[in-house]
Amino acid sequence: MKLLIVLTSHDKLGETGKKTGFWLEEFTAPYYEFLDAGAELTLASPKGGQPPLDPKSSEPDAQTETTARFHKDDKARQALANTVKLSEVSADDFDAIFYSGGHGPLWDLAEDAHSIALIEAFWKADKPVSAVCHAPGVLRNVLIDDTPLVKDKRVTGFSNSEEDAVGLTDIVPFLVEDELKKNGGDYSKAADWRPYAITDGKLITGQNPASSKTVAQALLKMLGGAEISK
Repeated sequence: MKLLIVLTSHDKLGETGKKTGFWLEEFTAPYYEFLDAGAELTLASPKGGQPPLDPKSSEPDAQTETTARFHKDDKARQALANTVKLSEVSADDFDAIFYSGGHGPLWDLAEDAHSIALIEAFWKADKPVSAVCHAPGVLRNVLIDDTPLVKDKRVTGFSNSEEDAVGLTDIVPFLVEDELKKNGGDYSKAADWRPYAITDGKLITGQNPASSKTVAQALLKMLGGAEISK
């Protein structure tokens, strides 16, 4: 089982002068779910190398069991520091793709031609596409036969109320919930900050950081051939 994990290379939070990037838990929770299941993992980002970490995801109240494990894991930290360039990977070499969230993807991956083409290639090859929190925003420009990939599919992602709660509604380039709806997705959500993931066919999306593990488990279940409840 070969899985591709994609992270952002964008570190600027709009014009605020503050930093952003990927959210640590949204990488570590899936990473260890996949690793412990025996998956062979490749990490990629638009620029390659070390992806920028959202500094807020390193604050004490954002730490979890998997983030603690990561900080003690030299092999994992080395892998993260040496992501391959997104332009150098092919859907042919993997069984599924997973996008870690954080605000960064809204600026780079959502517009990245290599990312868009890669998702389209996975989809056309009938391989699972998964994303959590802000990362479902990377689907905004993905078209399958000139139709938005998310059209008429059950999806979730970081909600407008959650974005408002973190005070970034007027900072982000677009709101994930609004964009999924605009592209014809059948968007739903749970209460703010509660785990919530949806599987529709080969598409798996999660609402927020707490949903990261749930998305990873759904992907592993799908790859194992088990029946997924729609």
